[in-house]
Amino acid sequence: MEDRRILESEDGADRLRVRHISEEFTKGFEAVAKIPTPAVSIFGSARVREGHPTYTAARDTARLFAQAGFSVITGGGPGAMEAANRGAQEGGGVSVGFNIELPMEQGVNRFCDIAMTFRHFYARKVMFVKPAEGFVIFPGGFGTLDELFEALTLIQTGKIADFPVVLFGRAYWADLVAWIEGRLLADGMISPEDEDLLFLTDEPAEAVATVVTCYERRCAAAPAAPAKADAQ
Repeated sequence: MEDRRILESEDGADRLRVRHISEEFTKGFEAVAKIPTPAVSIFGSARVREGHPTYTAARDTARLFAQAGFSVITGGGPGAMEAANRGAQEGGGVSVGFNIELPMEQGVNRFCDIAMTFRHFYARKVMFVKPAEGFVIFPGGFGTLDELFEALTLIQTGKIADFPVVLFGRAYWADLVAWIEGRLLADGMISPEDEDLLFLTDEPAEAVATVVTCYERRCAAAPAAPAKADAQ
């Protein structure tokens, strides 16, 4: 994999690889520029299939987002990602898939209107965040957890605007949230307001309302653009 070659590089090819990374960022920004706003990024396991409760919930949630005028961005792969892209198309919205090259290849699912496959995780992560007005995190594994804590860290440190991070599936996330409260918060590793960054739900409509309401509140609070002076 390209990232592994970079980390293990001793052959003086780093400059060329940095150029390739820069080019990937440029292409990613070009893809992001095509996404109608507002948008939401949805994450979850690649291992669930149609008929699984997580697949159904992701599909329903994305459809509601699309109906609310949001573009839907996913990792572009199978499972919950496919479900969300599928739901976005069913709701009449724009469906985006930012895929990643992996040793066990996963192709872009067939429900993406805009798609790009990245070689580098860090470039891909930027594209998830840049256009998003919120994250919705469905049950998943290491990759899903990575996106969750990446978002929380960026918000906590002020690197991105404060937006909702919704955990879908109370039973699935309950032990993690309890650990955050019982260890991180209790031991002073995070502040009370950090814990408040998380929203838990079991309802697609509530997940959508959480993100949409925050977006509308931010729009209402934004200063109005100054009026243009009349031409003389």
